[in-house]
Amino acid sequence: MFGRKEANGKQRNSALEKGEIKAFLGPGSHFEGKMAFDEIVRLDGAFRGEITSRDTLIVGETADIQAQVLVGTLIVSGKIRGNIKAVSRVEMRAPAQIDGDVETPSLIVEEGVIWNGQLIMKQGEKSKKNEAGVLPTP
Repeated sequence: MFGRKEANGKQRNSALEKGEIKAFLGPGSHFEGKMAFDEIVRLDGAFRGEITSRDTLIVGETADIQAQVLVGTLIVSGKIRGNIKAVSRVEMRAPAQIDGDVETPSLIVEEGVIWNGQLIMKQGEKSKKNEAGVLPTP
């Protein structure tokens, strides 16, 4: 969904230029197994298994994902069946279809998204820090 214009005419995803994507699974591709990565990855094909990363996963409109997802940030416009945990943020963009629970400190859901699942929101690590910048003791 690169270059998609918002109502005010501004480009969305300017920080996620195509050149920043380090791996891409295109439409018509099928992959099964465990995927782990450290930089931005975009999936537009079919994937089954587990996905783990500290960075950003972009799930395009043509993607069909059946996986447990643990990432830093998730931007989804396609289909995901499985539970999702994102450390920073989850963005669900139309026409996304998600069947599974989501755990994230920040959630954005566009009109037109279909989502069946539960939401767990916990404060992010940055929010838990006190004014001195120190995490509170448990």
